Amino acid sequence: MPQIPEKVHELTVGQLSARSGAATSALHFYEAKGLITSRRTSGNQRRYTRDTLRRVAFVRAAQRVGIPLATIRDALAQLPEGRTPNHDDWARLSQAWRSELDERIKQLGRLRDHLTDCIGCGCLSLETCVLSNPDDAFGDRMSGSRLLAERNRAPK
Repeated sequence: MPQIPEKVHELTVGQLSARSGAATSALHFYEAKGLITSRRTSGNQRRYTRDTLRRVAFVRAAQRVGIPLATIRDALAQLPEGRTPNHDDWARLSQAWRSELDERIKQLGRLRDHLTDCIGCGCLSLETCVLSNPDDAFGDRMSGSRLLAERNRAPK
């Protein structure tokens, strides 16, 4: 991994990519989504402050556990301007994200447990299908394709 001298306070996109392990296209994407920022040189080249390395590490760690980019962006926006996430920030945010992840794990477990039944059945019934209609939320109102037609007529 290339070392960057301490006196260098800004990184090129290539240096940031090499140090963070993120592809330059991913860094451009993160920037477009408001997760990281850069300044432009007179030659229109991106320059990132050194603390962007920590932000990229934070984003990638959160992504690995399944946190959506919009949620990550919102978390980073709550930090004071110019400050990078630290250990305490990660502890606080990961605790908040834990219940969301637990719910997703529960949903995935339910999907896994009923996937074979759904494929074998092929009914696509919104009245009885545990995948399309968990806990039979629509069973009292109506059943089958009538519900799909109602959704298609709903104002957008």
